[in-house]
Amino acid sequence: MEKFLTPIVMKRALIYTLLAVLLVATGCQRRVARVDTDTAIDLSGRWNDTDSRLVAEEMIDDALNRPWLDRFTQENGRAPVVIVGDVRNRSHEHIDAETFIRNMEREFINSGMVRLVQDAEFREQIREERADQHEFADPETVAQWRRETGADFMLTGTMNSMVDQYRRDRVVFYQVNLDLTHMETNEKVWIGEKQIRKTIRN
Repeated sequence: MEKFLTPIVMKRALIYTLLAVLLVATGCQRRVARVDTDTAIDLSGRWNDTDSRLVAEEMIDDALNRPWLDRFTQENGRAPVVIVGDVRNRSHEHIDAETFIRNMEREFINSGMVRLVQDAEFREQIREERADQHEFADPETVAQWRRETGADFMLTGTMNSMVDQYRRDRVVFYQVNLDLTHMETNEKVWIGEKQIRKTIRN
C-alpha cells in the first residue's frame, strides 16, 4: 500500500510546486506604463522631478516679477544678463541639483525677459573649442576671442531639509533658498524662498 501511494503523493507534490511557482511568477510580473511628464508621481516621498520643476517655475516667476528687473532695464536700456551658479544640496538626501539648475535656466530663457550665459564649467569647454578653431578652422568661420557676454547678475542657492519621524510615519520638510546678486556691486537684488512639506504614512 505504501509503495502504491508514493508515486501519487510525489505527483501531487510536483503539481502543487508547479502551481506555486506559476502563482509567484504571475504575481511578480513588473508592469511598466508610460505617463505624461507633467503628471506628479510620488512613490518614496523624496525630492523628485516634479518638485524640481514646480519649484523652479514658481521661484523664477517670482524673481522675474520683482522691481530689480524693471529698474535694471530702465537704467541700462536692455535686458539683464544672468548666470546660474551653484545650488548647494545641504539636505539629508542625494539630490541632483543639476536638474534643478537646468529647470531654472529653462524658465529664465523661455520668459524672454533676461539673457542667460553659460556657467564656468561649460565656458571652459567652449573656450577649448574656440582655441581648436583658431588652430584648424577656416579663418572666416572662426569664433573670435574676447567676444563673450558678461553676466550682470548671478543666481546662487541652497537646498535644505528636515525629517520628523514617529514610528513609521514621517514628515519631510524641504526649503530652497535662492539669491540673485549684482556682479559689480555684490548687492542682493532678490531673495527667494520655497518650502515643501510631505507626509509619508506607512
